[in-house]
Amino acid sequence: MAEVGATMIKRRGFVNLWVTAREAFWLALETLRVHKLRSFLTLLGVVIATTTLISVMSIVNGMNLYIADKIANLGANTFILHQWQWEQGYESWLKARRRNKPIRIEEYEFLKVNLPNYKNIGADAWIWGESDAKYGGKTLYEVGLSGRTPNMIDIGQEKVESGRYFTESDYEHSAMVCFIGRDLVDEFFPSIDPIDKEISVRGANFRIIGVATRIGTTFGESQDKFVHIPLTTLQKLFVARPQLAVSVQAYDPQQMLVLEDEVRALMRARRHVPYQEDDTFGINASDTLMSAWHKLTGAVFAVTIGIVAVFMVVGGIVIMNIMLASVTERTHEIGIRKSLGARRRDILMQFVIEASVMAATGGAIGVLLSFIISWIVDMVFTSSVPTNAVVIGLVLSTVVGLFFGIYPASKAARLDPIEALRTEA
Repeated sequence: MAEVGATMIKRRGFVNLWVTAREAFWLALETLRVHKLRSFLTLLGVVIATTTLISVMSIVNGMNLYIADKIANLGANTFILHQWQWEQGYESWLKARRRNKPIRIEEYEFLKVNLPNYKNIGADAWIWGESDAKYGGKTLYEVGLSGRTPNMIDIGQEKVESGRYFTESDYEHSAMVCFIGRDLVDEFFPSIDPIDKEISVRGANFRIIGVATRIGTTFGESQDKFVHIPLTTLQKLFVARPQLAVSVQAYDPQQMLVLEDEVRALMRARRHVPYQEDDTFGINASDTLMSAWHKLTGAVFAVTIGIVAVFMVVGGIVIMNIMLASVTERTHEIGIRKSLGARRRDILMQFVIEASVMAATGGAIGVLLSFIISWIVDMVFTSSVPTNAVVIGLVLSTVVGLFFGIYPASKAARLDPIEALRTEA
């Protein structure tokens, strides 16, 4: 019987708690509805803070996805051996500029023979400067010209849409063939098949053997305005000793770390780098670029947190002042409730819940505005609202309401019922 009685008391307490919370919730919404202008001014700080926080997080998230897909996408489980370490400070770069040597084709061949258990290894070299492409009296300016090994098609972003990529035979015989991007097709061959047509690049004629699928733009710059030729052809025609970027592809992420160490050991041994000296080359993976990017966005986000904190504190202080005014207005009502048996915790809970609901409403409005802003930004740039940003915005605004609502609520709970009843009279 004692256990049954205890269970009934707990159940009754839970019901009383639920009823009090529900009444406070609807009363807070009614207060917001009746005093629209006051509610708007009360919630303005919380709305601005939540909107700013989620909007910045959305833009940063969209940029993270954009960078990972467009710039830091080196290929699945792929890292690049290059003359430089891409993610380093200016002072480190100046030292590396004096110390590091370009990657040459002999070193690529050395790694191809001596590196164990890789999935793919390839190399490419770019010709910087004016590389105009011509066909039938038309000219496309500033085309990206690069020499590549045949297996780069299995490593990089480019995929074959029509025709084919280079073969080992094309590579060994320095064939005068090329693989082109969609921009050249749109400019020179809008209505005809470009395969087996000849274009002129830097005064040399190349037969088109394949066309790449469209990649798109990065920061407004087209990634489809390129001509790839065999690396040996590039050596024969333009640069006898090109500076290479060597791409190494592993079977899985764990093996990629092992291969990075293997490449570092082989390159240091070939270049006779003493153990106490730094590398004379750079090994770069996608996380290298993302790490540099996160350092930049981290600084931006830190400034945003400071701005959000200021607006949240201002919004919380406004909510506290409004709740104090509300306690003064409803002193007689509080006296009636206490005389009818309401306990201190009932009054405390009522005002705390009211403050929380007000702040959470401001957070919800901020979430809605941030979705609209993110949608507009995404049309012209890039933005993606992360779920955790919405949760953080709503939780933060509610916590602000709880924190700044405690003092007015405790003041209401401590009112003497007799004095409170006399107030209106």
